[in-house]
Amino acid sequence: MSTSIQDVAKLANVSISTVSRSFTRPELVSEATREKVLRIAEELNFSTSRSAVALKTGRALRVALLVSDHIHLWFAASVIEGLNAVLHPQGYDLSIFQISSTEERKEFFEMLPVRRNADAVIVVSFDIDAEEIAQLNSIHVPIVGINSVLPQERGFSASVNIDDEQGSILAARHLIALGHRRIAYVRTNRDVSLHFSVQQRFDSFMECCARAGIAPQVIVADEGPDRIAEVMTSIMSLDPLPTAIACQEDGLAIPLIFQLMRAGYSIPAQFSVVGFDNGLYANDIGLTTISQDPVELARRAAHMTLDLIEGRDPGELYVLEPARLVVRSSTGPATTR
Repeated sequence: MSTSIQDVAKLANVSISTVSRSFTRPELVSEATREKVLRIAEELNFSTSRSAVALKTGRALRVALLVSDHIHLWFAASVIEGLNAVLHPQGYDLSIFQISSTEERKEFFEMLPVRRNADAVIVVSFDIDAEEIAQLNSIHVPIVGINSVLPQERGFSASVNIDDEQGSILAARHLIALGHRRIAYVRTNRDVSLHFSVQQRFDSFMECCARAGIAPQVIVADEGPDRIAEVMTSIMSLDPLPTAIACQEDGLAIPLIFQLMRAGYSIPAQFSVVGFDNGLYANDIGLTTISQDPVELARRAAHMTLDLIEGRDPGELYVLEPARLVVRSSTGPATTR
């Protein structure tokens, strides 16, 4: 026989509403009472109906996550991990929408007000326009950005960003200080409107180099299984060869280092390589890079999202986390060749 909420209330010697709040509004219940209710509920194998909670609160108990990156990659996977760690214990599901084109993005924002199937939208690393923000505002859905450019000006409810501009300047200055003047910059070809944060990295790096009288060669890494081999071909075709290579992200820098070493080049004696992320294997391979912590960024964004959904004051709405240069063995003084 199934256990009812009345059974839990009776055994815990509390009201039915206290049992309900222990699951749905834990901040309204003392810690001792909540622990007792949850312990008894577990012993009785009782769980609240998610649909009933949603009906009672008028919420979908769902947060929509818009990502423009492949979700198996380090950054996107880390963001999902951080969001889920905060949202799931509070009873919220995370619905992931991988947006790969402006058409898909447009369709999402057009359908969301009709479906009303999310209590908030978290947007990762790309921009949304005024019309899309208005569509969300019409149903009073908070919009929280992670690595979104100009979030306050563009109408986001809140945001947590790594300082991409500062990070790229740190990388450029590091290479310049080592005497590098022949620099190549490797970037992806993602739609700028979908991957806005990456565009800011590129712009800041190029501007910093320009102030030093340096014009880096830009190499675009097209999507596909052979993109690093194609980047290698582009680099080897430059005349003269660069002495340093800056990569938009570690996901380009790490396989490129392997390709260069396989081709017989010494890192950093012949090529200095710098990345951006400090993701998986960066430390193992000795990659100099710009460090960011997407799990922590996402956790903070999730807490802000819950506060906005619940009508609480999240405190600082637009958070900018400083970037940090991590110098390892992949960069060294410029060679003279």
